[in-house]
Amino acid sequence: MTVLGIRGVLLDLGGVVYSGDRPLPGSLEAVERIKNAGLGLRYITNTTRTSYGGLMEKLAKIGVVVARGELLTPAQVARTYLMDNRLSPHLLVHSNLEEDFADVPASSHEAVVIGDAADRFSFAALNEAYRKIEKGALFLALADNRNFLDADGELSLDAGAFVRALEYASGRTAMVLGKPSAAFFQLACQGLGCEPHETVMIGDDAEADVGGAIAAGLRGVLVRTGKYRSGQEARLAKPPDLVAEDLATAVDWLLGS
Repeated sequence: MTVLGIRGVLLDLGGVVYSGDRPLPGSLEAVERIKNAGLGLRYITNTTRTSYGGLMEKLAKIGVVVARGELLTPAQVARTYLMDNRLSPHLLVHSNLEEDFADVPASSHEAVVIGDAADRFSFAALNEAYRKIEKGALFLALADNRNFLDADGELSLDAGAFVRALEYASGRTAMVLGKPSAAFFQLACQGLGCEPHETVMIGDDAEADVGGAIAAGLRGVLVRTGKYRSGQEARLAKPPDLVAEDLATAVDWLLGS
C-alpha cells in the first residue's frame, strides 16, 4: 500500500504507456516500479479496433509484459454479457474485433454492439443498426469516447459520435460497457481485489478515464501525454488527484518518491 492508501492501479494504454507502436519515454520503467512496489495492476483500455489477442501481441512487441487476466477490454465485457443473456450480436465494429465475438452462439434475441468501426461507419451500416434498435434490439456501446489520438498524431472521431447519432435517432440510450461506465471500473477493481477508494486510474482522457473513475469512487490521475489537451481537467465535475507530465511522474507521486 502506498502512503496514499492506494493498493491497486488501473492503467490506460494508448497515449499513456505507448503511442503507435512504441513505448512512451519512461513508461516501461514506470510500469515495473508499480509492480515492484507490490501494487495490484490492471490494464484497462477502450480500444475497439484491435482484438484481445491482437492487443496482447502488440503489448508483447512493445515490451509490456502482461499476464492473461491483467488486461480488461470492453469487448470482453460485451461478450460475457451476450453469453449470459443469450443474445446474438449485430456487430458494428472494426473487422479486427470480430474474432472476440466469434464463439457467441446464435439466439432469437439480438443486441446491436457498436465500437470504433472506422470506415465501416457508412450510412447503410448505421441505418441497419438503427432499424434493429427501433425493432427492439438491445443497444450496447463498447465505448463512447469523443476522440482518439490517431497514427498521424492528430485527434480523430471515436465511437462516441456515432453512438450519439443512434441515440438521437432511436430515442434510446446505449448501455456503455467500457470507460466511463462505473460498472467497468468496478469490475476492474474486483479483479484486483481492491475497493474503489483504494484504487487509482491513470489515463490521458480527462472525461472517460479520470472523470469516469472519480465518479465511480476511484482516485484519478490525468497525464499530459497522448490525447490530453491543455485545460481539459477544468471541465471535470471533480478535479483529479494529480495532473502529471507523464506516467513516470505519476508513479513518482504514487510511490511518494
